[in-house]
Amino acid sequence: MAEITAALVKELRDKTGAGMMDCKKALSETGGDLEAAVDWLRTKGLSKAAKKADRVASDGLVGVAVAESGNGMIGAAVEVNAETDFVARNELFMATVKEIAGLAIPARGDVAAIKTSKMASGETVDEALTNLIAKIGENMNLRRATTIEADPGVVATYVHNAAGEDLGKIGVLVGLKSDGDKAKLAEIGRKLAMHVAAGSPAVALSVDVSDLDPAEVDKERTVLSEQARESGKPEAIIEKMVEGRIRKFYEEVVLMKQVFVMDPDNTVEQFLKNAEGDVGAPITITGFARMALGEGVEKKSDDFAAEVAAMSGKG
Repeated sequence: MAEITAALVKELRDKTGAGMMDCKKALSETGGDLEAAVDWLRTKGLSKAAKKADRVASDGLVGVAVAESGNGMIGAAVEVNAETDFVARNELFMATVKEIAGLAIPARGDVAAIKTSKMASGETVDEALTNLIAKIGENMNLRRATTIEADPGVVATYVHNAAGEDLGKIGVLVGLKSDGDKAKLAEIGRKLAMHVAAGSPAVALSVDVSDLDPAEVDKERTVLSEQARESGKPEAIIEKMVEGRIRKFYEEVVLMKQVFVMDPDNTVEQFLKNAEGDVGAPITITGFARMALGEGVEKKSDDFAAEVAAMSGKG
């Protein structure tokens, strides 16, 4: 058996594009024979999967899951990407995303920890996705994950454009801390989750004014001040104009200050205050998360003419 050196692993990796651990395993399985290892990787579909890893995966699904934790709950949301909506509707892919969402709970939303978590099949999440790439023929990846906790209380979920139970294009978690009636809390939380999903009038950046990133406020204040100075009014007037617009800014990006989508006569803050009587205890939002599929992913725009020229040797 030939010695399996780092150089040999690197050479196999360069030849196939497969992962380092897969290359080491292939060489071990084939007694260090490089060409046999290439065939072993091809047989397992790992080399083929690696070649697809360069393709942009901007479709897929967002999955959500919840579990009891102490006297409350913990919820998780994950985004698992694929290249096309066709694969996003594949039952095997959907089942995989659903299971990954469940594994995100004990991993507390840590993507690296989720990837090494074991699935029911005995595979790690990373291995399961690699095998799914080979089976289905599209690049896929676990892009991100997050968790929200409430103890005591509930974590409510909502998915928009649902593809299946707890799977969709937008996933929302809302944590409500309260000693009140849990069934009623869950109903209130779902309404708030739907509000967050709607992103109206704007996507919330924080729960309350005190939680808002000071840098975001400073940036907005600077922009508004420059706009106000264009009017040529005195600085004292400009200052009042800016403060008025900052209040409007809070109403857009601070969840508690937003107009509640389901009852435009009330803010989210007032809706919660009104709900406390029904629940029988004070309610505090511990946190929220809104995960929209593909946000921030740069999709490749294919230049068909350039591709044809390249194929004909004229590019």
